[in-house]
Amino acid sequence: AAAAAPKVVSIGGGKNGSTRTIAPKAPKYYDADPVPKPLKNRRVQKPTKLRTSITPGTVLIVLAGRFAGKRVVFLKQLPSGLLLITGPFKINGVPIRRLNQVYCIATSTKVDPSVLPNLDKFTDHYFK
Repeated sequence: AAAAAPKVVSIGGGKNGSTRTIAPKAPKYYDADPVPKPLKNRRVQKPTKLRTSITPGTVLIVLAGRFAGKRVVFLKQLPSGLLLITGPFKINGVPIRRLNQVYCIATSTKVDPSVLPNLDKFTDHYFK
């Protein structure tokens, strides 16, 4: 820490010289070890790679969470890297939700992507 500047105080009385300079007090506490400055994070955030077996319309099996064991349809990949999936809700009760690709297995079964609804409104911000 930078040393504080001396303080100039005015003193009353004719024979006292009118001012005094007061040195700053030493701190009462010193760290036993100097705290190291944290290193700067130099890693660049790269977009998540989508598994080649996962394409829009692919049927996935969810491995973890509330819908573990359910078969769901992959809709698209969101900018955060998460997958946008749905049951569809009317068929098996899985709503439109985000899922990390680590927690699913892709099957060879595909659904025609032209049947899928317009997905432009579903972003990461939509789920916050």
